[in-house]
Formats: sequence, C-alpha cells, structure tokens
Amino acid sequence: MDLKTTPLIDEHRCLNAKLASFGGWLMPIQYEGILAEHAHTRQGVSVFDICHMGEFLLEGEAVSSGLDRIVTQNISSMPVGSCRYGFMLNEQAGIIDDLVVYRLKDNNWMLVVNAATTAADEVHLKKHLSVDSRFENVSDKTAKLDVQGPLSLEALKDIFGEGLSKLGYYTFSDFVFEKECCIISRTGYTGELGFEVYLPSQLVVKLWELLLRDPRVKPAGLGCRDTLRLEMGYPLYGQDIDTAHTPLAAGLERFVDFSKDFIGKAVLLEEKKRGPKERLVCFKAASRRSPRHGFGIYSGSSSVGTVASGSFSPSLSVGIGMGYVRTDLGIGVELLVKDGSTEIPVTIVKKPFYSKTSA
Repeated sequence: MDLKTTPLIDEHRCLNAKLASFGGWLMPIQYEGILAEHAHTRQGVSVFDICHMGEFLLEGEAVSSGLDRIVTQNISSMPVGSCRYGFMLNEQAGIIDDLVVYRLKDNNWMLVVNAATTAADEVHLKKHLSVDSRFENVSDKTAKLDVQGPLSLEALKDIFGEGLSKLGYYTFSDFVFEKECCIISRTGYTGELGFEVYLPSQLVVKLWELLLRDPRVKPAGLGCRDTLRLEMGYPLYGQDIDTAHTPLAAGLERFVDFSKDFIGKAVLLEEKKRGPKERLVCFKAASRRSPRHGFGIYSGSSSVGTVASGSFSPSLSVGIGMGYVRTDLGIGVELLVKDGSTEIPVTIVKKPFYSKTSA
C-alpha cells in the first residue's frame, strides 16, 4: 500500500479502523510527507481521520452514577456545553487512560477515549458505574475528524456556519450536517486553533470529501500528528503515560482535582506527600538527531532514565523528546541519550518546545 497516495477514508475504513488492534491499520503515516503536513497544519489547515477513537455515552447524575469517582477531573462543576481533559486511574493511581469528558446535558455525558484502550475502558467503567446509570458504547456509530490549523475556523464556517465563532476553548455545540446532528468542539492535540467533529459514521466520507474540495485544506496522517503533539509536550498514551506511571510523575497534576474522591486518590496523595520517584521531562538535542522511545538517558556514565517519546522537530529543526528521569534533574541539566553506538547530547527544557501557535 502506498501511504502517500491511498485515500484516507473509503466507505468501510472508518469502522474498520475502530476494530483494528493496537499496532494495526488506523490511519496512514503520511500523504504529501510528514514535514509538509506538519508545516501545513502550523500555517494553514489540515484534516485528520481520527475515527479509531472510542466514544461512550452515559446517562446519570455525576456523583450518584459513579462517573465523578472514576475520573480525576471535577465533572460536577462543568457547565453544559463544556469538556474537560483528565484521567481514569486504577487503585494504584496508574493511568488506565487519558480522556475528555463532554457534558451534553445536566445528566448526559460523552467520554472520548483512546483506540487501544476502548475495550478495557468499557470494562472499567461498567465495573464502577452504578446500576441505575445508562451506558452505551457508540464507537462504531460515531466518526471523528479533526480539523486543525490557523485557518480551521474559516474552513469549517463555510460548511457549518458562523455559530462556530462562538465556541470558546474546550467548549462544544450541536451543528447539522446532511440533516443529521453532529457535535463540534474547539479542541485538538496540535497546539493550533482547531476543532474536532463527531458525526454519524455513514456521513464521514461526505464531510471528508467536502473539506478536501476547499483548496486551503489538506489531509494529514499519523506521522505529523505525533510531531505536532510532541512539540507541544502533550503526552501520548502507551508511551508517555500508562498504568506504570501516575499523573504526578507525568507532571499532569493540574488535571487532578484533590478536593473530591476518585479511584487511586489515597495512593496519589501519599505520592504527593513523599514526591514521585521519577518525573517526565522535556529535552532538546543540539542537533537534528532524533531520540527514540526506549533509548536510555544518562548523566555521565550513570543511567538516569528512559526516553518515552522522541522525534525530529520540523518547527525547530532539532531532535526533541520526553522521558522519565530522576527527580533531582531540573531545567538546564545536560544529559546524554544513548542506544548502542548512538549518542545524542540533550538538555532538559521547559515545555512546550514550540509556542508560536494560533490557539
């Protein structure tokens, strides 16, 4: 299969992608090329097929349904029409998944979860939700396209109207496409102005084709999605965060509300008291050489950590990455990323790596 020329979506792939195992076909790595797609997203507008993500609908009051205890963010205080990023933790405070919760109505919610964890997330939710709550996995019925970049609002307004201009960051509203209701949120994982469109699966091809008739819009694949999120220091589940790490170790405490109860809270409070054993840091190379997942991180001859994510940064023209290291290593510390004969000098830096965005 030529990933540079194969159409991103056909009549069946959107649903097939949802059924693919992790590591199977989800979306093409690239079309025009990762560097070109990355630049176009930063400067114009790109559309990503993210149909493989999981979507759950839940009906029930925030606390009595058990949902508020399952997630780390405070969903009780969310206004209708807003969404929040947070985590589901296990009893040891390890991250089962990161997710976004949408408040559709007072007692109606949509949860958007990662593709690889959808099945396990469903089991976890059903285990902890109250018997009087109503849960539905609508992943196979729901398609998702991410429209990202400085020109994303203008491109989508031509299809959905001026109402999109009213959306604030991490808010959403209902819109109509082909006489069917869809949800559009002002969210995304690129750092740019962007929107995520949820619509019935049978309509996704029509919307995809309509978007690509706009000369401003180009398709983008999984490759540049990864470089875009990494430049922002956004974590990727399965690499930067997982059940072996807590939100505190990952530096994501701001997405945990300690004023309420949640699964794993006691362990997390104890870790907060004593401090995590390691922490996720961002580091930048002095060259174009790219750190990779699993490479070792060294201070002199001593091993101090492991690379979680790494890539060449198209915006900065250097190698960048994130990794877990000893907590005594701070901003400005120089380290060495190694794998076999490969050695890449790096320096710990603040995130994001890239800040000249349109968001």
